[in-house]
Amino acid sequence: MATQSPFSFLSEALTQFVSNTQPPAWLIDESVNRLVLLLNHVIGQEPEAQNRLKRQKGRCIQLQWQDKLIQLSPTPAGFLERVSDQKFDLKLTLTDNSPINMATAVLKGQKPGVHIEGDVQLAAEVNWLIDHVRWDFEEDLSKLMGDAAANTLVSVGRQIWQALQKFAGQSAGTTELHRTSP
Repeated sequence: MATQSPFSFLSEALTQFVSNTQPPAWLIDESVNRLVLLLNHVIGQEPEAQNRLKRQKGRCIQLQWQDKLIQLSPTPAGFLERVSDQKFDLKLTLTDNSPINMATAVLKGQKPGVHIEGDVQLAAEVNWLIDHVRWDFEEDLSKLMGDAAANTLVSVGRQIWQALQKFAGQSAGTTELHRTSP
């Protein structure tokens, strides 16, 4: 007998809130600017990622979720910059409307659903970046608070992350029943 998740109400409420609530335009714009700075910081730690982006300079990657749209273009230095009102070479549209469902997929180690339209080679490069480039958060944190404290904080964070992943798997009904053999 299938039972409904007790979190379905929360998911529906959050989806309604996101759909009906519009933050100020300046807040969205500044948040996107900060996101691009973070992406460039992470890309800057990986020379291969910069080399791959250099080869795609001047192309337009359009990211879309619901009515929110961001256009990015690789620079000659191998970073990303915001552009606007350009014809896209690659369009990536997140297909899931629920932020809870997308977060659950990420917690399970899965990629959220994406509809891809446009240049196949550029899509392959973006996919490589997603699969291979990771933020070395511990390294950045150690610059602020020292190696030992950063290591401890990151270890605790990993334990919390694993607990969230386990919880997301259980709440989605993906846990397996284990039998003991007689």
